[in-house]
Amino acid sequence: MDAVIIPFHQAAKTDKMTNHDQKSPQQPVNRSPKERLYQLGDIIFENVTRFFAFLVLATLIAILISLVITSMPSLKAFGFGFLFSDDWDPVREQFGAMIPIYGTLVSSLIAMLIAVPISFGIAVFLTEMAPNWLKRPLGTAIELLAAIPSIIYGMWGLFVFTPVFSEYVQPLIIGTLGNIPGIGALFQGPPMGIGMLTAGIILAIMVIPFISAVMRDVFELVPAVLKESAYGLGATTWEVVWKVVLPYTKTGVVGGIMLGLGRALGETMAVTFVIGNAQRFSTSLLAPGNSIASSLANEFSEAVGDLYTSSLIELGLILFLITTIVLAIAKMMLLRLGRMEGAAS
Repeated sequence: MDAVIIPFHQAAKTDKMTNHDQKSPQQPVNRSPKERLYQLGDIIFENVTRFFAFLVLATLIAILISLVITSMPSLKAFGFGFLFSDDWDPVREQFGAMIPIYGTLVSSLIAMLIAVPISFGIAVFLTEMAPNWLKRPLGTAIELLAAIPSIIYGMWGLFVFTPVFSEYVQPLIIGTLGNIPGIGALFQGPPMGIGMLTAGIILAIMVIPFISAVMRDVFELVPAVLKESAYGLGATTWEVVWKVVLPYTKTGVVGGIMLGLGRALGETMAVTFVIGNAQRFSTSLLAPGNSIASSLANEFSEAVGDLYTSSLIELGLILFLITTIVLAIAKMMLLRLGRMEGAAS
């Protein structure tokens, strides 16, 4: 059979037509009405979730701006000296935030020093040691503590805990720790029952359910094969918890601790009942003090004048910034731990 010879110009034209057909745009895919409806639902869902995400950020920024604007008279009158002044005299309109800041930080620190070890022990017991018949009722009882209103904690602290604490515990603390050189100044004074130590203990009782519940939940997420492998190599329960469970769940543990710290920093009613509400500085933890939240609760309704009101609002701004800084530090700690683990591996 004779070969068909195609002229050069016709072959080039044929190749050009073929390339043109290959480069032609794809035809639109015909979707069924049901598929188009699903696609529209995805678009709506994406935009709704984006809206709510930006709404949270906008609300946070709006709160910050409103606090700054309403506290402007105090900012102009006292400047940064407001942070370091212990004056609080509404008659002379002299205000300072050092005592409320000190009381807030000290009472929250006491609460975390007490609550974190206890919460860790509760979580370890519930996940590693408790028998099955005890896990559920004990866990439910601990979670029920979180449902008790803060004013109930405050009333219980004032009418039940404070008398017992002042009669039996504080004299013992004063007679023992109060005589130790260096730290003795922290535990001196009359045993009145109320004070920053009492407020810290009540706060610890309040935040233990939150921290322990989060720790328990994240401990339960550890794969059983990891723990069983460690036990198979002869590790003890403490070694498994310290070297397997904690490294695996450190992000959740830190998150639970920060949740409890945020609750302790902003707690109002319980602290107001037992901290003493005294606008004076004392190095003793047994002495009455004040916190930012209790100052706002006690005095905001009685504030007269723009400067008095703006000073209280500036206290709220300071509490807002303290909470933000604490959360930022926690996030930086987690990022640093992640980088250290990445470098180690």
